[in-house]
Amino acid sequence: MALKTFAAISIGSAVTEMKIFEFTSRRVMKEVDWISTRLGLGLDAYTMGRISSRNVEELCRVLRDFARIMDGYKVNAYRACATSAFRESRNMLILVDYIEKQTGLTIEVLSNSEQRFIDYQSIASVTTEFESIIQNPAAIVDIGGSSMQVSLFDKDKLITTQNIRVGSITTREKLTPLEKNSLHFEKMLREIVDHELAGFNKLFQKDRQIRNLIVVGGNLLEVIRPTEKGNKKFASISGDNFQKFYERITVMRPEEIAAEFSLPQDAAAEGATAMVLCKVLMENFGVDTVWLPGFSLSDGLAYHYGVKKHYIQKGHNFDEDILAAARTISKRYKCSQSHVKNLESNALQIFDKMKKIHGMDSRERLLLQIAVVLHNCGKFISLEDVSECAFHIIMATEIIGLSHSEREMIAYMVRFNTSPFLYYREFTQEADISKEEYLTIAKITAILRLANAMDRTHKQKCQDVTMTLKNRELKITVTSQEDLSLEFGTFREKAEFFEEVFNVHPTIRQKKSI
Repeated sequence: MALKTFAAISIGSAVTEMKIFEFTSRRVMKEVDWISTRLGLGLDAYTMGRISSRNVEELCRVLRDFARIMDGYKVNAYRACATSAFRESRNMLILVDYIEKQTGLTIEVLSNSEQRFIDYQSIASVTTEFESIIQNPAAIVDIGGSSMQVSLFDKDKLITTQNIRVGSITTREKLTPLEKNSLHFEKMLREIVDHELAGFNKLFQKDRQIRNLIVVGGNLLEVIRPTEKGNKKFASISGDNFQKFYERITVMRPEEIAAEFSLPQDAAAEGATAMVLCKVLMENFGVDTVWLPGFSLSDGLAYHYGVKKHYIQKGHNFDEDILAAARTISKRYKCSQSHVKNLESNALQIFDKMKKIHGMDSRERLLLQIAVVLHNCGKFISLEDVSECAFHIIMATEIIGLSHSEREMIAYMVRFNTSPFLYYREFTQEADISKEEYLTIAKITAILRLANAMDRTHKQKCQDVTMTLKNRELKITVTSQEDLSLEFGTFREKAEFFEEVFNVHPTIRQKKSI
């Protein structure tokens, strides 16, 4: 493989940066340059609901400089992503259009779940320590300008991830007019975070003793200078030593912190706020060690690009983390796990057999799995209108690693599992869905309906399921000693839509075991 060069641009709430990476023939991702500048985009967006003209023009200037640097490196590709400052701006579409016209760069605004997932990938993809840390209960806290994401791991599995609307910029802006001194600010912030964590602890932490806390963002690494084990990119500090730093920092004003650590004052203020957030989490979770990765969103963007192009090998299985988050939601809403497991097996077998017909890839396969896992969550709300309730639950529930449009697609797949399917003209009157997304919804809905019909009674009567595809006919054979009249009747009903979508006629045959 010839040397490939990639530029990752991250437009954050306080820092806009570009990192240049090289991918070598040895499947190594190497950072070769890093340019960053501080811009108060988040403060504008969070206080005014838009980014000021002055900061927009400064951002355009910075991005034009980045473009010239990219030309110098002769980069093969780039990805420029904006985060919460853009999401919180009322005029986001106008803003993006203007910046793209002025700079010639394409700007992608990440949803919260996409941003946090890429941040998480930046840690998990390039550190050997990560895999060993998450074998035991551990938490990642990603501190942003307007919120923080708390992700809980146990036995190498993602248990849950929740967004808490307490951020390093917005919270300080709200509390600063009320504070009497630094310690009073700390007290008010503690009260807010304790309140927000009460529900999290009850629902998700339960009896887990979380010994390790991985902290991303919030300028914490700039304020704490770890001297303990760990490398430059993944340093750690014990709970006792963190306490020493904490006692020292929390009595200082932001300007004093800035002078002490040679930081911009806004960075010092964010770091002090992040320390309090981190300390409250440590006390709630019982943390022994705080890990401070020296990575950013840009590292995750580069990793994602390298894996997609097969320039580097995927290490940690991130799809399993997305699925784990969906399964946690499914259990929270009391979905039948035996039915889900059976349906998942049958739906994926149909997907795999039909691959040459439907033309979908591994990402769509993952969306099918998530739709299966969540298809019955609406029963928790109403037995009368399951699909509609499930639709609203999915739309209101963030699933880390999925974009808003992917979550919306899954919500419609689940709705149309039992509700009448809308054709494109009708569909576009209700939702802003592209033709490609619409076709994916139709294909996965057809598979979901057919697989669901095979377990209509939720008793898993159909066992040892085998499938063959030949001459535009999908032949399904099941083994069962039970009466399958209800399953077969429902199957024939759902087969019509399946044939309409794929031009393949599905049939089902019962083979009785000896």
